[in-house]
This record gives sequence, C-alpha cells and structure tokens, in this order.
Amino acid sequence: MFDLVKDDEEGGAQAEAQAQNVQNGAVEMSAADYDASKDRREDEEKRLRANIKGEPEDVDMVEEEEEEEEEDVDDMFALAMGEKKVKKVKKVARPAAPALVANAIDSAADAEGYYSIILGEQLDGGRYQVFSVLGKGMFANVVRARVLQSEDGQANKEVAIKITRNQESMVKAGLKEVAILNKLKQADPDDKKHIVRLERTFEHRGHLCLVFESMSMNLRDVVKRFGKDVGLNIRAVRAYAHQLFLALSLLKKCNIMHADIKPDNILVNDAKTLLKLCDLGSASDVSENEITPYLVSRFYRAPEIIMGAPYDAAIDVWSVGCTLYELYTGKILFPGRSNNQMLLHMMELKGRFNQKMIKKAKFGDMYFDTMGAFNSVDQDRITGGTVVRTVHITKPSRDLRARLMPPASAKLKDEENKLLTSFIDLLDKCLALDPARRITPREALVHPFIRG
Repeated sequence: MFDLVKDDEEGGAQAEAQAQNVQNGAVEMSAADYDASKDRREDEEKRLRANIKGEPEDVDMVEEEEEEEEEDVDDMFALAMGEKKVKKVKKVARPAAPALVANAIDSAADAEGYYSIILGEQLDGGRYQVFSVLGKGMFANVVRARVLQSEDGQANKEVAIKITRNQESMVKAGLKEVAILNKLKQADPDDKKHIVRLERTFEHRGHLCLVFESMSMNLRDVVKRFGKDVGLNIRAVRAYAHQLFLALSLLKKCNIMHADIKPDNILVNDAKTLLKLCDLGSASDVSENEITPYLVSRFYRAPEIIMGAPYDAAIDVWSVGCTLYELYTGKILFPGRSNNQMLLHMMELKGRFNQKMIKKAKFGDMYFDTMGAFNSVDQDRITGGTVVRTVHITKPSRDLRARLMPPASAKLKDEENKLLTSFIDLLDKCLALDPARRITPREALVHPFIRG
C-alpha cells in the first residue's frame, strides 16, 4: 500500500524545484490536461499522407511539413528570436490520405469506420450490455459493458470491449493485436507481469470486438485527480515503476515492442495499487522495425525513431522513463511540437548525440550538419514563418538532477533525498540517447530505486 498524494514536505520541495525550472527557462507543460490520443491521431494521419516508401515522413526542415505541424502550435512552445525568415528547403509531393470508408452495408459505422455506440445496446447475441463509453483511439473505440450471459458463472461482472474500426487495415491491426495478446497471456499464465488480459473476441455488425478485463482508470487520470501539476508521491511512482518493468521484462522475453507506452495506455485497479499495460494496437515483433518517424506518441518517442536509426525494445524503456518523470512531476518531460523540437529538448537534457548514431540514422543529415551542429526549426513569433538556426550543443543545459532536485533551501529528510537521488539515476539510465547504453528491464528491476 502507498499514498498517491505527496506529503507537504515532498510537495513543497517539488514546487520549489519547478519554480526554479521556470526561472531557468524550462518549458513546463501539464501532463494532466494533455490529449495524447489527439496528437497520436494527427501524427498517424501525417504518416498516411506521406506513405511513399523510402521518403522521410516527418522532416521539419521541409516547409510543407512544418505548416502541418503549426496548426496546433501554442505560444508556450514558441521561442522569440530575431533571425531572418528562411526560405523553404524543398517541397515534398504527398499523396492524399487513403480514404477510410466503412463497409457500406454497416449503417452502424460512421464515415471513418468507427462503430456508432448506443448505450444500453446488447452485443454478441445478448451476452454483453454496453453502459458507458471509455474512449476513442486511432484503431478503435472502447466501451464498458456488463456480462448478461456467462457460461462460467460470472454474469454481472464488468468488462471493457474494444470495437475495432470497420476498415480493412484496422481489422488486420486488430487481429495482430489479438495474436500478440494471446502470446503474452500464454507466456504469463499466472498473470504476474502486468499486461492487460484479453478474455475473448467476437464480431458485431462487421466490427472485430476484443473483450478485456475491466480496470478503473488510466495513469493520466490518476495524475489529474491526485497530483495535478505536482505529481504523485515518490513511493507510488516506485511501485508503478516496478510493475511497468515487470511488464517490459515479459515483452522482451517474447521479443515484442509495445511501441506506444504512455500514461494513457496504463490502467490501474480500483484501489490504484495494481497497474496493467494496455493498448497493444501498435505492438509488433522486434524484427518488424520498419523505419517510421511517427511510431509512438510524440512526447514518448525515442530519439532513434525520430532520426530513422535502427530500433528495438529499448524504445519502450525510453517511453517508460518519460512516463515516470510525468508521474512524479505532473509535467511533460519533452513537450516538443515537432520531431525537430523533440530532438532539441532531448539534447538540452542529455547533451549532444554521438556522430556514430547520426551517421547510421536515415534522417541524420536532415537534422545535423557535417560538423554535428543541429538545424533547429521553429516558428517566428512575429511573422509566423519558419526559422532555421544552427545550434551547437556540447553538454546538457538542464539535466535531470537540476530539474528534479529541489534547491538547498527546501529541506528533505535523508530517506526522501536518497530515494529521489536513486530515482534520478534510474531515469538517467532509461533516457540514454544511445539505445545500446539504455538500461534493460532486467537491470531496472534490480536498480536501487526499485529494490530499495
């Protein structure tokens, strides 16, 4: 058992640390109010529009792509700078996105293939009755339902049902998710590795439906309720970290990448003590590592994905590191509005990328010049045009210790100070820019922050 809310001492120290970050120029963005599904959907639509094999799907130096990114720019991300507006580098011809048309015979689907949910409706021949809507993602919408008929005496229990979009590629993705979930379930028969359990599947009016165990809420909602803008108690973060690395250890054992870990895809039980990693719609075998700079939701996207370098299960460790930072602080670690700005935030935290990683990355020369300087792309606050400036980064300007440790004036107990120090060390190892140097799930499970 653990408290979710920070005590006065821990909360006060965190508030002082955040005030110090703002004073030092850090961009602070609340984790509680961020809509990750909206960003993920927009990124996926860009990927579909740029679906030309071998073409980079997100090159921020390309003005046409930059205009797509600028639609949801917030002033908090804009940097004031006086450089002259730079002309477009090149123009990329992009095909129109393939139409997402539902099966014409299914009047229950909208134009994009999502099932039109009716509360109180019965599914699977009266086996389930829908009583609430849980959410809508890129691949499906999710409802909460009650079991009306059961062969195992579990009538009246609640389940979550994921109703896949009635569109060919989405159905294929749903069947792939089912196969992966079954593989993980078989490898974890005692349900000790914190992956959400798939109970069964069925078809309803042309839609593939996946039935899952019912959970309470996701971790973004937990932060919003118990730690908005200040984060959760560090002992809660430690318990959640332990369970997440157990989930990653199972994924690694089965050679599977989740590829979309974020607070929204981590569910907790009613007591908020047990979590389950969910939504494996983007998951794949480690061998299926096609270069695509839109894999994983942007704020949780590892640098090797953005740069077009070879990647593996280490991308999930990076995402967990970003998630744990959010849980403890209530703030998003890398709030970049584009892939280009994401890389800049990463270097501000961790220093420069090594030349070896840049050279083997497919898009390395689009972000870095021959001397290793970074081509930072931003929006001019006055003209609204694209500005490219050369940035030379040699060492971090705001590392994790500077961001998380409170100033000397904020007194922490020795035990709290020791716990926070070990937490910072774990995060530092999760967020190694070079994936080969990143901590593994097995190593994380024996780290002092987890083991105590």
